[in-house]
Amino acid sequence: MEKKSLPFFKLYESNHKERDEIKKHSHTTYQILYVLKGCGMCYLDGKHYELEPDILLVIAPLTIHSILAKTKMTVLVLEFDAGVVSEDIQNHMLAEAFEQSKLRKLNTFDGSEFRQLLRKMLYEQSNADHISHFVIRIHIAEMIAILIRSKRESYVVDQNVLRVERLKDFIERRYFEIESADDLSKKMNMSKRYIQQIFNEHFHCTPMQYLTEVRIGLVKQLLLETDNDIVSICFEAGFESLSTFYRIFKNYVGVSPNVYRRTRK
Repeated sequence: MEKKSLPFFKLYESNHKERDEIKKHSHTTYQILYVLKGCGMCYLDGKHYELEPDILLVIAPLTIHSILAKTKMTVLVLEFDAGVVSEDIQNHMLAEAFEQSKLRKLNTFDGSEFRQLLRKMLYEQSNADHISHFVIRIHIAEMIAILIRSKRESYVVDQNVLRVERLKDFIERRYFEIESADDLSKKMNMSKRYIQQIFNEHFHCTPMQYLTEVRIGLVKQLLLETDNDIVSICFEAGFESLSTFYRIFKNYVGVSPNVYRRTRK
């Protein structure tokens, strides 16, 4: 009966002197490189990245990569083949975690958990007993889960940033035509609750509060730089009625538009 070989796994410290270079190469294994100290440059999948402590390089099999150390640099290298993890993880998680070879910067919580897993794996490797191999496989599975979840969170954050910036830009450019929160929601093709949430998270105010600030800023400018009458300025800024305009302006500025113009001009 043919003896089945164990899956390949290796975790080791790679030390580099200043200006050391590892030339372009690739592996058939999966790799995660974690920068412990120092800084450098990395070529990975056609792109160049800056390396610094706590940076992760997630390298899929057969990806061309190279490293140049700018200073003395220490990197932890985790290398393994697919057989290290269970078939379920191979089929449902491994490809997603290594979908694209790239540099990763984990958030504070995930970064701390990742470092802790590396320490545990170093311990298991150096103090091996009859269960160490299984424990290491569990830790690798946990790392893969962190990579997937942090990537999904980053995607959600990135998408929200794009949407909230688009929303802010729309308010600044089309302040004169927005009638209400419902109207803004329809124009942006997003739910009112969602735009309230993402806008408040980024700017600590609601979209309508920001709209009022934009309008008041324009009014103050027009009061000081033009001789337009108050009614025209109210209309140009997008306010629905003169009484509403006077009330909001005084609440925000502390004086009426007429007093503001007279005392500041």
